[in-house]
Amino acid sequence: MPFARITKRFCAATALLAALAGSASAADKVVFQLDWLPGGDKAPIYVCIDKGFCAEEGLEIAIEPGRGSTEAITRLAAGTSDVGSADIGALMAAKVQENVGITAIMSIFNKGPHAFFAIKGSGIAKIEDVKGKKVATSPFTSSNVFLPLVLTDKGMNEADITLTKADPGALSPMLMTGATDVIIAWMTNVSVFTKQATAAGKELEIMPWYAAGLDLYSASLLASDKFITERPDVAKRFVKAFKKSLEYVKSNPDDAAQSVHKIVPELTVDDVKGAILDTAVLEFNEVTEKDGLGVFEKERLAETWKRVAAAQKLDVTKMDAEAFVNRSFLAE
Repeated sequence: MPFARITKRFCAATALLAALAGSASAADKVVFQLDWLPGGDKAPIYVCIDKGFCAEEGLEIAIEPGRGSTEAITRLAAGTSDVGSADIGALMAAKVQENVGITAIMSIFNKGPHAFFAIKGSGIAKIEDVKGKKVATSPFTSSNVFLPLVLTDKGMNEADITLTKADPGALSPMLMTGATDVIIAWMTNVSVFTKQATAAGKELEIMPWYAAGLDLYSASLLASDKFITERPDVAKRFVKAFKKSLEYVKSNPDDAAQSVHKIVPELTVDDVKGAILDTAVLEFNEVTEKDGLGVFEKERLAETWKRVAAAQKLDVTKMDAEAFVNRSFLAE
């Protein structure tokens, strides 16, 4: 992916929108850090730029792509980015182990994206069915951290499966050809894998781990403490614009996909829309209906920290779950 070229496009688009809004000179600049490459699951920030929601709040956004939550957290801690998206579990581990100056200010995924994928008709239709099977995963996915917990919840351990680590691009072909019985992937990629399965004349059986009791927050808006302390009003306006964008993406997936494609033309509208629809289940669901969009509910947050601590072998008593979040920027 041509990062430099993409970043230039982002900046150009942002400058144009700010100029059209007549506020280019007055806009507060914010550097947004992605935790991965551009895609439909990141649609809200592109919509915030393209639809002028960020400009309406007096914000000029520059986007930095990333290569995982760990890298995103490193950049936020270093102060090269102000706010971004990353897994709150990675933040929890980094805060306990390295005392990084970063805080979660809004939930994006109130359910984890982790899942088992198998071929329909293979005899694998629920998580317990992976016992004795070949399972393939990518080497660096955060799903690997939570795998032992999911297996334990279902009365198994890692010795009950044959686990292979392979390049992410090889997972789907391995599943389609029978080189593995099961793959570990994210719910944000359901449409991509479904297309590949259809092309191979197969159907997928998808087993999300949240359905098996892995209740936790995942992708969240994280901000550097420097940004929060020195520019609290900017942070509050950003959260307001981002939340509006998130709601717009949910209600207007086709238009949102066009916005992403406009800024990142390397991505097709069809693929972006597929990822948007896949991602929606992690953002808008019964948890959202109960607690509200973006909210960190106290008990669910505590359970997330409990699960992260168990998965990472951290002392859960070392820090209170409330220390990882700041809810004030989400308040109206």
